[in-house]
Amino acid sequence: MHHTLTIYGRLLGVQIRSQMQYRASFLMDLGSTGLIVALEFGSIALVLQRFGSLQGWTLAEVAFLYGLSEIAFGLMDLIFAGFDPPYFGQHVRRGTFDQLLLRPINITAQVMGLDLTLRRLGKIIFGLGIFTFALQQNPIVWTPEKLLYLPVVILSVFLFFGGLFIIGATITFWTVESIEVMNILTYGSSFTISYPMSIYPHWIQRFFTFIVPAIFLTYFPALYFLDRPELAKVPAIAPFLAPLVGIGMMGVALRFWRFGIQHYQSTGS
Repeated sequence: MHHTLTIYGRLLGVQIRSQMQYRASFLMDLGSTGLIVALEFGSIALVLQRFGSLQGWTLAEVAFLYGLSEIAFGLMDLIFAGFDPPYFGQHVRRGTFDQLLLRPINITAQVMGLDLTLRRLGKIIFGLGIFTFALQQNPIVWTPEKLLYLPVVILSVFLFFGGLFIIGATITFWTVESIEVMNILTYGSSFTISYPMSIYPHWIQRFFTFIVPAIFLTYFPALYFLDRPELAKVPAIAPFLAPLVGIGMMGVALRFWRFGIQHYQSTGS
C-alpha cells in the first residue's frame, strides 16, 4: 500500500509540475473555469432576486445545495479525471492502456494518476465561495451531529460520482468509445442535485430516487441541515443514507472495474 501511494504521489507530482511551468496560462485556465461556475450561479441569483424563491427555496438555500454539489463534484472531477470515460476511452482505443497493465504497479492508482487537471480547482474554489455565502445567509443551528455529518456528505458525493466515472471507464473496454448515457448520469446528475428536487417533475424525482439514488446525496441532507419543512414528510432515515449510497456505488464500481480488467482484450493498436 505504501509503495502504491508513493507511486501515485509521484504521478501527481509530474502532472502538477508540468502544468505549473506556464503560470500565466494556468491562472487563466483557473479563472475561466471558476468564472463558468460564477456565471451559472449568477444567472440563478438574478432569477431568484426577481421571483423571490424557487418552489419555496430562497437564494441562500439554493446556494447551499449548489455550493455543496460544486465542491464535492469538483474534487471528484479532479481526483478521478483519469477515469473520465471520454478521456479513458482514448487510452483503450490507442492501446496505451496496455502499457499500464505491463507495469508492476496497482492499475487503479496508475489510472488515477493519468490526469490531474489543476484548472478544476477554479470550480472548487468558486464552489467554496458560494457555499460560504450560503452558510452566512442561512440561519443554520449547528449541532455537533451536523458538524460531523457535513464532511461525510461531501465524501459521499465524491465517492458516488467517482464510482460512476469508474463504471463509465470500464464500459469502454467493450464499447471503445464512451457512451453518452454515462455523461448524462455523471454531469447530468451533478447538475440535477445542485437544485431542490421538488422543482422537477415526479418522474425525474423517482428516477433519481430509485434508479440513480442521487436524491440521497444532497437534497435530503440539505433538508436536515437547513431544517426545511419538507423534512417532516420524508422517512427519518432518508437524510442519513448519503454514506450508504456513496460507498455502495464505489463498491459496485470497483467490482465492475476488476471484472473489466479480468476480461479486457487489447485493441491490438
